[in-house]
Amino acid sequence: MAPVRVTFNLQAEQKKMVFAIADVLSNMRPAVLLTLRGQNTDSGSICREASFEGISRELADVSLVCSRLIKTDMELEVLRYTNRISSEAHKMVMKHVKPGQTEYEMESLFQHYCYSKGGMRHTSYTCICGTGHNSSVLHYGHAGAPNDKLIMDGDMCLFDMGGEYYCYSSDITCSFPANGKFTSDQRAIYEAVFKSSRAVMAAIKPGVKWTDMHRLADRVHLEELVKIGILNGRVEDMVKVHIGAVFMPHGLGHLLGIDVHDVGGYPEGVKRIDEPGLKSLRMGRLVQERMVLTVEPGIYFINHLLDQALANPAQSCFINKDVLTRFRGFGGVRIEDDIAVTADGIELLTCVPRTVEEIEAFMADSGKTFSPVVSSEKF
Repeated sequence: MAPVRVTFNLQAEQKKMVFAIADVLSNMRPAVLLTLRGQNTDSGSICREASFEGISRELADVSLVCSRLIKTDMELEVLRYTNRISSEAHKMVMKHVKPGQTEYEMESLFQHYCYSKGGMRHTSYTCICGTGHNSSVLHYGHAGAPNDKLIMDGDMCLFDMGGEYYCYSSDITCSFPANGKFTSDQRAIYEAVFKSSRAVMAAIKPGVKWTDMHRLADRVHLEELVKIGILNGRVEDMVKVHIGAVFMPHGLGHLLGIDVHDVGGYPEGVKRIDEPGLKSLRMGRLVQERMVLTVEPGIYFINHLLDQALANPAQSCFINKDVLTRFRGFGGVRIEDDIAVTADGIELLTCVPRTVEEIEAFMADSGKTFSPVVSSEKF
């Protein structure tokens, strides 16, 4: 039997669909028509707006990008869930990590918990399980560096992992010593980052500038690094030469939702600030109620950035080279929490042991569970 030839006129079929859509809109006469358009300012990808005969330009005045900025009650519930399960998974990793294991074993344990206990089939992004010097590599864990180092006694662990549920993301980083006990230097750096994290969260409320929150974290880091002895001099002078970006080259945090780095960080007319650190900030908007954001300050000892700073007379004059030598190879510390902005502050969605005392006690007690599920911290 000869094959039957089917001719399909794609252009004609598309025209039929367009007329059908126009008819539906004409009958419905919606007050607002949401269309997706513009650039994802994080990835740079461009989305062309739907355009066809019969669409009313007067109706297409609200972007879906903007609608994703503000979360509904139902979206907030899903994001609370992603954070609850992901927080429990981080705690499971913290409970089981020990020297002699590999980084990817911790990644596997996190993924298994999220799927088996929370129905999260996917993670929001490729897990970052950096230990030792790898904890200073901001996006470690990719195919070229696949979380394959052996965890050593004395290593700092920086585990940045988040589960995804019904396409909604979480993004949590926990930093702690692999052996469960902070050294004096590890404690000093960790508490510096923790102090900046909590200072920022106490300051966030509707109307504040996200760029100001980044600068606040930067200033706290500088003050603490002076106390530790790594830096010396006036913080105001250090700010002018961007010393903070030597130790935190990334932005403070980003929008969170359907994408882990969600869209809408830079609306039309708002430009990135072309300064070290701030140029990597993924949002330039004013903070608004019902936004969901990450707060993720960090201090890292990245050799090539340290070498550049030491070779720059404007920066090297603030660095105590002898003390800095002690921290070469330290790695890094990042503390990342997910927050929902409320009318007068924030709701902390992430719930994991955070203080040095909480972490050491939790890791030391094999039968201990960290509670409550809802954080007791107030902001």
